[in-house]
Amino acid sequence: MIWVLFTFLAAFMQAWRNALQSKLSINMSLAGVTLSRFIVASPIAALYLYYLYQYQPTALPDFNSAFWFFIIGASLMQIIATGLMVKLFKMNNYAVGAGLAKSEALVAAIFGVLFFGSTLNLLGWLGVFLGAIAVLLLSGIAKVKQFNLTTALIGLACGSCFALTSLWVREASLNSGLLFPHSPAWVLLFVISLQSLILLVYLLIKEPQTIKQMWHYKKMVFLVSFFSCIGSIGWFSAMSLQHVAYVKTLGQVEVFFTMLISVLWLKQPLKRQDSAGLILIAIAAILVMLPSM
Repeated sequence: MIWVLFTFLAAFMQAWRNALQSKLSINMSLAGVTLSRFIVASPIAALYLYYLYQYQPTALPDFNSAFWFFIIGASLMQIIATGLMVKLFKMNNYAVGAGLAKSEALVAAIFGVLFFGSTLNLLGWLGVFLGAIAVLLLSGIAKVKQFNLTTALIGLACGSCFALTSLWVREASLNSGLLFPHSPAWVLLFVISLQSLILLVYLLIKEPQTIKQMWHYKKMVFLVSFFSCIGSIGWFSAMSLQHVAYVKTLGQVEVFFTMLISVLWLKQPLKRQDSAGLILIAIAAILVMLPSM
């Protein structure tokens, strides 16, 4: 059941990261905000790995071709998924695309069974489907009167890219030749470092002024990176122990944490539709946890 604790940690940290990131985005470009997630996270991930080896010395991972394929694939796929999500912000009928983009757990379940040898029981599948319905409700899709095929396809592509990111993170961990918790810690360090390098090079070439902006808002950048890294430790650890579909379905409790922040911190009222979505998420969470009990 330790994967459950890591998933709750990841969801809680991601909710705070998103809240801080939304504030940072007011004064900074998309690429700068995205890099803020990783720029300080790499040293934190390295420090986490160092202390793991101090606590429990073990061998280095098996740096085979499969391991590197999954590391590079996961890094690039997450950047692409983030870009598609941003594209959705600028399109009509955003709720349709956003709802489908959040279908990551369902897509991960389908991809996992078809291509990665995953097996889910009946309760697990039911939980994944209820979770998918919940995120569609919470996205406001019920209020959309017109259906836009292009928006829907981009949303589905975004969700698929996020699902592949998670599945390849799990495969990288399984191909490292190490046991938990060292295997996900190595994967985390490599993925975050590669993403930081890619985005840093892009900003130096295309948006050098953004680097100065990041330094100007260094306290906020540090907090975003910190919460992002702790959240990633939770996600990567949970996905190395349990099927991605189960982890991502349970991880939808992030919506609860986000709404809690909105109600208590931002003083925003809870809508009836939100309550229905939260109930479905709670049921879905229980269903995906049952196989581990």
